[in-house]
Amino acid sequence: MKATKMRNRQIYQASTRTRSMQVGSPLSKELRAKYGKRSVRVVEGDTVSVVRGEYKDIDGKVSHVDTESGSVAIEGIKKEKGKGDKFDVLIRASKVVVTGLNASDSWRMKKLGGTAEPAAKADSEDAASVGKAEPEDSGIDDATEPEQAGAAGAESHDAEAPREESK
Repeated sequence: MKATKMRNRQIYQASTRTRSMQVGSPLSKELRAKYGKRSVRVVEGDTVSVVRGEYKDIDGKVSHVDTESGSVAIEGIKKEKGKGDKFDVLIRASKVVVTGLNASDSWRMKKLGGTAEPAAKADSEDAASVGKAEPEDSGIDDATEPEQAGAAGAESHDAEAPREESK
């Protein structure tokens, strides 16, 4: 068999677990910098942007992931049948970029290195930190210390002026 046929055979006869791992998409530059990962498996609830094809530059939330075809259905992208019924358009996962992650899965966020804290909990912590008093001033004037240290350092530096060596 040729290499292409063998590769296609491996893809289409892969196990469910292997096919599930193949439904991955690259992360946006911001998420890539934040998490230190290049790509992630797409799950329902992720926000994605289509980068190739007929629906290029359309953003939306993933409504369905089809592991058999390696495709995702995005809210807002639908086609119309002859009778007027609308159906979801499946777009290959490799043709989208993940711009927002669904943080409801704590295991996934832990694996990415992010935090899976609910927004309400984070807001309450911010409010608590605002109410804290600032540390008391020690009474030492910080502006005078560097000047004194600089003056003492300058005097000792002048005393140790380099000598010129003559040969």
